[in-house]
Formats: sequence, structure tokens, C-alpha cells
Amino acid sequence: MAAIISRPIVDASSLVDLASERLGGAVIAANDEFFAPKERLILPEPAVFIPDKYTDCGKWMDGWETRRRREPGHDWCVLRLGLRGIARSVVVDTAHFKGNYPESCSIDAAVVEGHPAAAEIVAKAAWTPILDRTALRGDSENVFDVRPQQATHLRLNIFPDGGVARLRVLGDVTPDWQALERAGGDVDLAALEHGGLVVGCSDMFFGKMQNLILPGPSRGMHDGWETKRRRGPGHDWAVVRLGWPASIRRIEVDTSHYKGNAPGRCSLDWCRRAPEGNEMWTSWPWQPLLAETPLQPHARHTFETGVARDVTMFVRLNIFPDGGVARLRLFGRRISD
Repeated sequence: MAAIISRPIVDASSLVDLASERLGGAVIAANDEFFAPKERLILPEPAVFIPDKYTDCGKWMDGWETRRRREPGHDWCVLRLGLRGIARSVVVDTAHFKGNYPESCSIDAAVVEGHPAAAEIVAKAAWTPILDRTALRGDSENVFDVRPQQATHLRLNIFPDGGVARLRVLGDVTPDWQALERAGGDVDLAALEHGGLVVGCSDMFFGKMQNLILPGPSRGMHDGWETKRRRGPGHDWAVVRLGWPASIRRIEVDTSHYKGNAPGRCSLDWCRRAPEGNEMWTSWPWQPLLAETPLQPHARHTFETGVARDVTMFVRLNIFPDGGVARLRLFGRRISD
């Protein structure tokens, strides 16, 4: 089934980190991790440097670091992506690795069905190169476009050895819609794990807009979308592109953890498709989905839409006048145009 619109271009910072530990990613194997463990590669927070911290193996480093290689070959690690998808670009971050970063790297991708053991994946996966061997800079975010490839797993190869602080795999989520529909019932079409994406907002001074649609409950005020205090007229808003065209039946607006800074009210609008080439969100042909409604601090609000809406691809959450929202859930059924 084809999507009903061409997706608008979004800033690379809005793409999903498919490898993130927060989304279920894991580093499942590495040939060596003598100085620093492989698991740190996909931590969501930026790498840090602690000058006087050492372990029994040597200097503590916030990333994955192998020993100095004294024989031919190269080092590698294998990641299971948190969300199956198509990688568009990667960030190989060598932050704080100045005299011990790899000279170069390459990346391979594979689709692995089921849940085989790590050793079986390492030995039998059909790897496809998506980034040829490329030089790296030390203590830097090395950003590379890659050949788009459906993937569940990636293999990072470093030449010949060294340390990498973080690996970000930016791309599009490709949910298994057949499996979701076999489970029955409504699906959260806004969820990051189901292909949703927050494509724009008026402000995100205190909290990133993508936090709105992360899986699971919010972990705190740092884990939602929060705008600065508005001192003039108007209100704040965020636009969500659904994972698939849908009829929206139920809405959840969660202000958990926002106790003195929740919005006073909210409303939602829906839009069938974006005007071609027009990314001015405020000028789109929006129609009301939920009328302006009071919100309570630190509470999960559930609203029924009353009727199944027509084909919806974009939803705009309006908050009055400003504040923080932990999560937005838009439950419905996938439909065609």
C-alpha cells in the first residue's frame, strides 16, 4: 500500500537514531573491548571525559575502545538496532579520543529475522556494505551519508584499532504493519516505534520535540517536550507526521512530571496531506480534531474523538500558552487514501 503523500524534508536532527539504547538497541558482540566496553557506543547521552579516572586496564574512556593491534586485521562490533529501519546517515563520534581513535571505519548492514544468538549472527548474517572504508577525525563528530539499506543489525569495522565514543544511526523506522494488525485493536500511529515523527515545532528550549513520541512513560521533566515561557501573544505547537495514514479514534495528552509548568489548555488539529513544497506548518489546511480543552498538571488525559476521522497524516498539538507535555499518543486504524 503506497503512502498518500510525499514526506516533507526534515532536518537531519529530527531523524530517528535507530541504534539508540533508549529504543531497545544493543551492542551484542565485539572482537575486543579491552579498554572500554562496547555497550557505551549507543548510550543516549553525550560522552564525557574524567581526567583522573583510571581502571585496572588503563585510562577510563566513555565509549568502546580496543587494545593496540600488533597483528594484521581490524576490530569490529555488531549492533542490534532498537528499531528496524532504513539508515540514511551515521555519526561516528570520536569525542575525547585524541591519540587513540581509529584511522578509518566502514559499516555493513544486515536483516536478521527472528532472535538468533549473537554468535550465529556474527557467523552467518549476510552483510551488505553501506559505508566504504572512510577516514576518521579524532575528538570529532564524523557524519557520513550511507547507502540506504533496510536493516535490523549493523557491523562497525574500525581500522586497525582504537576508540569510538558513540555511534548514531539516523534513518526511517519501517514497522511490521502486518504483525501490528494481526495483534488487533487500535495502534498508536504517532509512536516513534511505529514510524511517527515530530517534523516541526514552535519552540523546544527545555525539551526536545521528539521526546513527545518516545516509547514508554516519561522518565522526568528532561524526557518530554517543553517550551520556554511565552511573554507575548500566541501559543506553542508541535506537528506530528503519523507512521501511516490513519483514522484517529483516541488521544492521550500526558503532562506527567510537569507540575508547575504544564500548559493550561491544549487543542489538536488534523491534516490529510501537506501542500506540495509548503513547510510553513501554520498555513496548512488544518481541521479541528480536539477543541481547546483544559489540562491538569502531572496527569494523563484521554480523549475520544467521537467519530473516526477521515484519512489523517499530520496532527498538530497546540498548547496554550506554553509549557511541557511528556507524551502524545494518537490511537487509530491504518487506512488507505
